Amino acid sequence: MRRAKSLWVAIMLTLAPAGAGAAPPADPLGSPMWIAHARTLFGDDPVRFDPRVRVSFPMIAENQRAFPVVIDARGIAGVRRMILLADLNPIPVAIDYRPLHAAPYVATRIKLDQRTPVRGAVQLDSGQWLVSGGWVDAAGGGCSAPPVSRVKGDWADHLGEIRGEVWPMAQGYNRVRLSFRHPMDTGLVENIATYHLEALAVTDGEGRVLGDMDIWASVAEDPAITLMVDGGPDAALRVAARDTNGRDYRANLILARQSPMPGGR
Repeated sequence: MRRAKSLWVAIMLTLAPAGAGAAPPADPLGSPMWIAHARTLFGDDPVRFDPRVRVSFPMIAENQRAFPVVIDARGIAGVRRMILLADLNPIPVAIDYRPLHAAPYVATRIKLDQRTPVRGAVQLDSGQWLVSGGWVDAAGGGCSAPPVSRVKGDWADHLGEIRGEVWPMAQGYNRVRLSFRHPMDTGLVENIATYHLEALAVTDGEGRVLGDMDIWASVAEDPAITLMVDGGPDAALRVAARDTNGRDYRANLILARQSPMPGGR
């Protein structure tokens, strides 16, 4: 627990705003950690709960090492930042995403260490935060068990491998699906230091950043991330990531060809 506390202190120092923080609203989920997390993450910014922030996940975690979560705020205008948070994890924040030229949508898989509220928080251009989420039943241990690749002993053979595809969508967006081979070590397993992807950016062919994010070790081993970024029929995207050992990961993605509609439509 001492190691877990030090990890969360580091996250607090990274994310905490300068202000002392106004009193956050009462939590409809009744989480014992809501007040502490809200003051750390949102500071003086206004906060309210809003069901338009759609946080989708299974009600029961069948695999606490890789629990799928989607935050979809496409029905809200002016979203500039998105945070995925599991209140009772020893490393509560999973990702902090800025959809600069992208839809406010992100999907990934996280670890769960026990039964916990899982939340999505989005910040608007006005500075206000909108929050939603729910409780998840989990057997526990997702953050404190060694990654499968560590147990098998083959993690170094595949470290840094990237797979990605891009598909065209309606309304001028392209759907980007990325996966990385990485152990995403939490530092909570004996004799295994913290080691995880910490940053990711997607840019277009002209170097414009479409979306970027900070990543923490509570994201599942071999991270899989889905985004919806600005694009067109000739989109060529570049992916750049970095881990906590300073290793860089890069890939180029080309828009997938779509099969023609029957009858030439």
